[in-house]
Amino acid sequence: MKLFQSFVILCALSCSVSLQAQLKLPALFSDNMVLQQNTQVPIWGWGYPKQEVHLTTSWDHKTYKFESNSEGQWRFKIQTPSTGGPHSFTVAQGEQKINVQNVLIGEVWLCSGQSNMEMPLKGFPGQPVKGGNESILLSTNKQIRLITVPRDAKVTPNRDFMGHWQEAAPAVVSDFSATAWYFGNLLHQVLNVPIGLIHVSYGGSNVEAWMSAEMLKDFNGIKVPENPKDIGEPNRTATALYNGMLAPVIGYGIKGAIWYQGESNYDRPFQYLELFKTMVDQWRKQWGLGEFPFYFAQIAPFDYRVFTPDTLVEKYNSAFLRESQLKASHQIPNSGMAVLLDIGEKGNIHPKHKKVGGHRLAYLALAKTYGIKGFEFQSPEFNAMEPQGSSLILSFKKVPNGLISKVKDIKGFEIAGKDRIFYPANAFLRRKSVILSSPRVEKPIAVRYLFKDYVEAELFSTGGLPLSSFRTDNW
Repeated sequence: MKLFQSFVILCALSCSVSLQAQLKLPALFSDNMVLQQNTQVPIWGWGYPKQEVHLTTSWDHKTYKFESNSEGQWRFKIQTPSTGGPHSFTVAQGEQKINVQNVLIGEVWLCSGQSNMEMPLKGFPGQPVKGGNESILLSTNKQIRLITVPRDAKVTPNRDFMGHWQEAAPAVVSDFSATAWYFGNLLHQVLNVPIGLIHVSYGGSNVEAWMSAEMLKDFNGIKVPENPKDIGEPNRTATALYNGMLAPVIGYGIKGAIWYQGESNYDRPFQYLELFKTMVDQWRKQWGLGEFPFYFAQIAPFDYRVFTPDTLVEKYNSAFLRESQLKASHQIPNSGMAVLLDIGEKGNIHPKHKKVGGHRLAYLALAKTYGIKGFEFQSPEFNAMEPQGSSLILSFKKVPNGLISKVKDIKGFEIAGKDRIFYPANAFLRRKSVILSSPRVEKPIAVRYLFKDYVEAELFSTGGLPLSSFRTDNW
């Protein structure tokens, strides 16, 4: 009897070791995937410990060899060719073999953030995406591949997730991020190369949820969970989404990232600037690709009184967060910001014009990353202020063809004197400047433009890109 029990235990242990040692690739390396072109990309996985792993690529018929470590982990860096495919590659260890097929070589982008990145092309219940249904119908494209990391929150980094790459088709795109889709689809139309989009977002998430404990060590007051029971709201818990969703993606070969987040940090705008800058810097270091392109959407106007007390909105309306994002676009190298001041909805935090946001992010990538010229890709910005008697003359930059107004009377400017009281200003628009005055302000020294919670854009470039809200004071 004891001999039989020992045999059963031995078999169980043997099966356990066999299962643990099974050659395995993470979800990122599945059929239909896209690899970043013309670079060395990592491919990793697990298998038997201390045994050689072979990886053979179909595009150049090279075989790479690497010995797994004591825990069975292995990692290759392989050279990719110029755009094309379909290709394949094979990973083998001992008698085990995995063949990954229908692989394209092209441009890969990470798409992350909160609900406005997460919002699918089919819309949220009761909240549609304008034109989404037709976009879904026309989405079939074997040259665009998509993968979504499911929601998850952890106190330690995940190694993998449930999912796989899929070719763009109505049934797939319907549930995929609308912002990411419009971004990637326009890239494909202009560049005519395969596009891979990795979608990693969670509605309602604050920025610290996407940061590691190490990234947050210098931020007092942000509590990092130590065990699973410390995770209350997954999307509002520091490090939880970094560990649960981003960690298994870090290191994958990408060209750059797009980001749509900030609504959940609007009440801490000054801290957000430092958190966001740290996050981007540390993501780049962890990817090991240098200062890869990072383009982000400025949050759209919305009436935050729906969610928060009037006193809080009065103290820190969302224009302060938009201001921090504008500052971040100047302080983060190789970045750019898509201004969305014209698509906000007073009673809906999820603007339906997702095509506008996705395309403006694509404009930044097409111009700044891919060098396409001849079109406007960035919004006008305030440049300087010159007092002239009882008036102020404002100049603007990034207006190659001048400014236009989409309203008959410009009412979004306010000016103040040394008493720091702001009054509505009369505005006279010239081609690249604005003259402001008010009978109630004898000597104006400060100006604000649409620096409120919910506003509607008034000034645009001739290319249709809105001027961001801004202020010249720090009161």
